[in-house]
Amino acid sequence: MERLKNLEEKIATAVDRVKALKEEKLSLERKIRELESLLEDKNREVESLREEKTSIKSQVEELLEELETLEI
Repeated sequence: MERLKNLEEKIATAVDRVKALKEEKLSLERKIRELESLLEDKNREVESLREEKTSIKSQVEELLEELETLEI
């Protein structure tokens, strides 16, 4: 009878551990989704800044060309 009680306790402990691991897995999956979303936002921001940089560079180059024509 004692062996059966011991086995029941081990099974209960294992079940509790599995439940805790499932909850942890769900929590980690949520965190991954949040971080992926944040990464996507940052990637969009970086791309926007790159486009802005390219635009500004182009404008500066045009202004420099205008200045060069004035010097002549």
